[in-house]
Amino acid sequence: MKKLVLLVAIVASIAIVACASDSEESTPVSVAPTAVPATATSVPPIEVPEPDDVVVTLDWFQNANHVGVYEAVGKGFFEDENLNVSVEPPADPAAILGLVATGESDFAFYYQPDLLQARQEGIPVVAVAGIVQRPLNSIMTLASSGITEPGQLAGKKVGTPGLPWNDAMLDTMLKADGASIDDVEVVDLGWNVSPGLMAGEVDAIIGVYWTYESIIMGNAGHETTVIYPYEWDVPNYYELVLVTSEDNVKNNPELVERFVRAFNKGYAQAASDPQGSVDTMLELNPEAEIDEPTDREGVELLAPLWKSEGAPVGSLSSERWESLVEWMKSQDLLDDSQNAADAFDASFSK
Repeated sequence: MKKLVLLVAIVASIAIVACASDSEESTPVSVAPTAVPATATSVPPIEVPEPDDVVVTLDWFQNANHVGVYEAVGKGFFEDENLNVSVEPPADPAAILGLVATGESDFAFYYQPDLLQARQEGIPVVAVAGIVQRPLNSIMTLASSGITEPGQLAGKKVGTPGLPWNDAMLDTMLKADGASIDDVEVVDLGWNVSPGLMAGEVDAIIGVYWTYESIIMGNAGHETTVIYPYEWDVPNYYELVLVTSEDNVKNNPELVERFVRAFNKGYAQAASDPQGSVDTMLELNPEAEIDEPTDREGVELLAPLWKSEGAPVGSLSSERWESLVEWMKSQDLLDDSQNAADAFDASFSK
């Protein structure tokens, strides 16, 4: 499901996205005082600020990864913070970070590794909350193949989306099991990696979510084996993070704090009632084409991943950012100019 996009497309998107104007200042609304006897002290008008309008862009179409933000909308958590929040799927996934950088979108769902690469290209966005606390990307094989470890792929065909990030992950996992990417035949399948595996075109695939594609393939009669990257020397990174612009963090920290507080509360609610959170997503998106059976199964796999051991929902760990940055530098995915501490702000999710 994860649709990784080329960074050059992201950078280009900034050029075509009009810079959004600064958020409108809250306009006080005067409430007329109740009539009181002449002998009583007059009550001054009560000034009630209008809610701040906030736009959130999803990373893809509505699915189980997003139920927490819909819980925050449906349960009134954003309203409690005086926020009027609109949640929008992206018209163009390549433009997501461009929308955030220019202020046309206030927040967005995105991927930790891709965020780091975007920052290297000069896109001024930062993570302010961790959503999915473990990698969802993985190597998948058909259970019937008997392949359960990376080293068993030597001499086999591996289908990929054709992105350097996935190739680096594949190489690391193979080396951890005594092989290398030179020992396999890498087949660029574009975005059709799952059909390629089911059709027998390849022996394994990478670049797919074990909380989504494995369910779809299982429902189609193709049971899969998942080989998790963090068990084979790939850092235990955040699959999804909540991002905003550097400008928002600097000039609107109070708004960011209110939004993140309600957002994390929504994911805590979703973690406590996964199926109820799918109900909420369906109710708020009556016209969307949502794969309900897949999402109801997937949300049970995702719910434990919204919590980090001994840390609040939404938390971000500096050690995990640093380990991913160092690994990406070792794979020539980042250059030495990149500093992990610049890419996130954990203060909003404490």
